[in-house]
Amino acid sequence: MSSIKTVGIVGAGTMGNGIAQACAVSGIRAVMVDISEAAVQKGLATLQSSLERLVKKDKLSATDRDAALALVQGTTDYEALKGADLVIEAATENLELKIRILRQLDGLLPPETLIATNTSSISITQLAAVTARAERFIGMHFFNPVPLMALVEVIRGLQTSDATHDAVHELAQRLGKTPVSVKNAPGFVVNRILVPMINEAFFVLAEGVASAEDIDAGMKLGCNHPIGPLALADMIGLDTCLAIMNVYFDEFKDSKYRASPLLKEMVAAGRLGRKTGHGVYAY
Repeated sequence: MSSIKTVGIVGAGTMGNGIAQACAVSGIRAVMVDISEAAVQKGLATLQSSLERLVKKDKLSATDRDAALALVQGTTDYEALKGADLVIEAATENLELKIRILRQLDGLLPPETLIATNTSSISITQLAAVTARAERFIGMHFFNPVPLMALVEVIRGLQTSDATHDAVHELAQRLGKTPVSVKNAPGFVVNRILVPMINEAFFVLAEGVASAEDIDAGMKLGCNHPIGPLALADMIGLDTCLAIMNVYFDEFKDSKYRASPLLKEMVAAGRLGRKTGHGVYAY
């Protein structure tokens, strides 16, 4: 498979515009589609201000910024994706929505076009099966914020071909990322290890083993983590952490994935973290 020259992105939100920026800065054309003109313009504005910050910090020249902006197209017209070699679905983490988008893409795109999903939790095998190109379907899980985070999980569904995997793996490297190859499984690699660790921190907190501040200090200083697990839960959103634990519990039917009662109680109280102004910590 020849190398990917144009990438289509469905969704102009945080992940979508971040992926578009990573492509454009690497000299790859990016076509970003969203349902409303307002969403498209907001995505383009975010991308532009992100590039401006890089110029101010002397990490990007003004010439390179202009070259990158020239490679990005924002539109509400799905037809604009027809020229892409790969289309990445980066919509909200909702199964029905993703299935609807993937069926639409599958019907629209030429049969040789690759499709990837940026899901962080939904089965790649299940999503691939709703298309007529399951062997050309793959997971490409970027981390937030995309321009700064070096990792991409490249996730093979049961049906994904070697050629598809290799083309997407190579693209991730061209974007300056470090790809890791992962088999389809709940939570893939990073979240499968990370979220149960966060959940365990809630058990430790509930048992009164240490204060929230001391638990976080312990993991930062003892394990060299840049942020403690409870502060990280507040950033991710406690509701999101709980939802992920519930997925693992349902999928594996293993009690080690049971959600901490304290985590459940805080979600019930509406203390979801930074987005509500209060989680483990007050903001």
